[in-house]
Amino acid sequence: MSRAPKLPKIDAEERFLAQVAWAYHVEGLTQEQVADKLRVTRLRVNKALAEARRNGLVRITLNTSFSACPELEEELCTAFSLAEAFVAPSPERAADLQMIVGAALGQLLSNKLADKNIRTFGLTWGNTLNIATRFVASFNRHDLEIVSVMGGLTRGSDFNSFEITTRLADLLGAQHSYFPAPLYAGSRRSRDTIMKLDVFDEVLDKIRKIDGMAVACSDISARSLLVRDGLPSDVKPADLIKAGAVGDVLGTIIGADGAPIDHPINERIVGIGLDDMRRIPNTILAAGGPYKVPVIRAALRQRLARILVTDEATARALLSAKG
Repeated sequence: MSRAPKLPKIDAEERFLAQVAWAYHVEGLTQEQVADKLRVTRLRVNKALAEARRNGLVRITLNTSFSACPELEEELCTAFSLAEAFVAPSPERAADLQMIVGAALGQLLSNKLADKNIRTFGLTWGNTLNIATRFVASFNRHDLEIVSVMGGLTRGSDFNSFEITTRLADLLGAQHSYFPAPLYAGSRRSRDTIMKLDVFDEVLDKIRKIDGMAVACSDISARSLLVRDGLPSDVKPADLIKAGAVGDVLGTIIGADGAPIDHPINERIVGIGLDDMRRIPNTILAAGGPYKVPVIRAALRQRLARILVTDEATARALLSAKG
């Protein structure tokens, strides 16, 4: 059984050594095949294998908190048709779960946003994304634009997309733009009126053409930021649950099959829909925790994301319930 990390952080080098060691010693790949799989040079693979043996990571088993993670990542990609998965070791304390998933997302974003082919990148809101900005490496991407892809919360919060978008853009020296609207309109009619305005039509067109985005999801409980600060006052969580809700993605309330539930709240969203999200490349879903397993699984069943960032315990729960 893998050992839990002592601190809620991601050791990028140890994770890489674990990936190389697993692919070479367990999967039986050649060094050249490992290099192709991980998109590094064969020399780096050779040095990593030597380092893994030298520091005791490779003995009879992989002596690292990441030992089970490469296998779980492969299984998640197969089970849910993902392009990539990043599984972090589950922390010893449940209170550190969002920190460890956020740290993993931050490391992944550091790699993704260094790619010059990504020119526009979207962010939703939430504590996991807020935490991720603390772990993104600082470098200059003056050619990059960070775009908020959801309407704002009804109450001010450090977890709002405006604050998170600004923070990440400042860290990278990038440009940024906001989606200046509430997440939900007062009615379907007012939503239709807002969406027809030229300014929103232009913003939505930009969002639909972004090169990637990082997305969180929520369950329908008091733990959810959406429930606490995002739902209109006339919408009750109990009514959403009665209609089959397991959580939300981009403000759309979905059921266990990942499809939007039959409830008027989904006709009041000011923003892009799930079909738009599905067409955006490099979409990362970052979430963890037993209470989020149903909504994560629902989103993956609809292929709303191509990349998943989560923790080991959540990964195992998703795989045990994938049928």
